Amino acid sequence: MRKRMFFILVILLMLMLNQSCEQSNFPLHLEIPYIETGVDYNEWALIPAGEFYSGQQNNLGKIDYDYEIMITDVTNEQYAKYLNEALKKGTVKIENNKVMGYYPGERFDGHKHEQQIKAGYWIYVPLDEPGVRLKFNGEGFTVDKGFENHPVTMITWFGANAYCEFYGWDLPSEMEWEKAARGTDTRTYPWGDEINEHLANYNRSNKLIRKLFGLDSGITTPVGFFNGRKYKGFQTKNAQSPYGLYDMAGNVWQWTRDDYPDMSDRFMRGGSWANYDYNLRIWARNSSRPDYYAINVGFRCVRKASQKNEVN
Repeated sequence: MRKRMFFILVILLMLMLNQSCEQSNFPLHLEIPYIETGVDYNEWALIPAGEFYSGQQNNLGKIDYDYEIMITDVTNEQYAKYLNEALKKGTVKIENNKVMGYYPGERFDGHKHEQQIKAGYWIYVPLDEPGVRLKFNGEGFTVDKGFENHPVTMITWFGANAYCEFYGWDLPSEMEWEKAARGTDTRTYPWGDEINEHLANYNRSNKLIRKLFGLDSGITTPVGFFNGRKYKGFQTKNAQSPYGLYDMAGNVWQWTRDDYPDMSDRFMRGGSWANYDYNLRIWARNSSRPDYYAINVGFRCVRKASQKNEVN
């Protein structure tokens, strides 16, 4: 048992070091060519109530209500718009080159893997670390040129949760996320059971994507990039989920809202551009403290099916 735990810790350390090295290769700010995908990242998809298969063992699950989920991850442009609105309303502040916001805290039961999360100001996004694509000029937020329609990254769970709540929405639960990604069959990936570099932004497609943008390191792709279009010779395949969602496997990990009673970590789903194919399987999970951020972590929101307000 101890050998197994040691092995797991070594693997986790290697993954963290790899991500740290990737992040250190990123300039603080970067401009790239803008790529239009033709996908409207203000659209939502309706997920009907009903049964579905969850997890690697295909356990039968059920969600007894309709809900809607964004068809793409939240983009840099959308998050910058939110920050500008929140700054005017006074719900965020800039402190030591970090965007901070208030969180009311959580019950603390003292479990072994539980971090005490007190009421107070918590980081949403850093502004002075490599990989962040948001800039603050003293008055408002803008986005690095070319990254407007890329998924926002370097966002903590607090920053993701605050965005969704600002508009009256939520982060998806793990079950909501999984049903939206999988539909009602037992597929391995959102589009089916096979994976290759034309279906998702992950480790295997990094070389092609670096060439597309003229970069030396891995990078996000615009939301909805894998939709069957060809971009400068790079042919993609349509990788939508059964309900029409994009990037539910690869590009960036996505925060979910579940708050489990014996831990303070929050879970992420979907895998990212920095991961191998097994991390992109629908049942794969990752987790970290809610104040964690990285160049390959983003999010999307869910809302009640009856809600009509949109981010424009």
